[in-house]
Amino acid sequence: MDDWAWEQLQPWETARLQLPVGPLFCVVTGPTRGRRWSLAAARAQLRDTAAAAGVRRRFAPHQLRHAHAVELAREGVPLVVIQRQLGHSNLGITSVYLQGIDNAEIIETVHARRAPMVPVHVALGR
Repeated sequence: MDDWAWEQLQPWETARLQLPVGPLFCVVTGPTRGRRWSLAAARAQLRDTAAAAGVRRRFAPHQLRHAHAVELAREGVPLVVIQRQLGHSNLGITSVYLQGIDNAEIIETVHARRAPMVPVHVALGR
């Protein structure tokens, strides 16, 4: 992650310390507070967030891995480094991530928007 992304994550890391011990990204309210966020809930939240950001195409969380690979390639990162970053044992799999999947709309939409300015405590319902 770049410095901007770490800056955005820092308020959550601070807030996370107030929750029960568990995974970094977790349920923040209710009886399962502090437990792992279910895959279905994560997918639904990311889809809603993508729609709110103006992404018009169907969105799945796995596309973030593809978008990350495309961003690294656009920045001139060597393919073998992208392969290691994604944890692929086969360079051919990494190549597939960079072909035939158009993540440009997602990337352009994210880059065109200003960073969210909602304080983390508001998003957490505190």
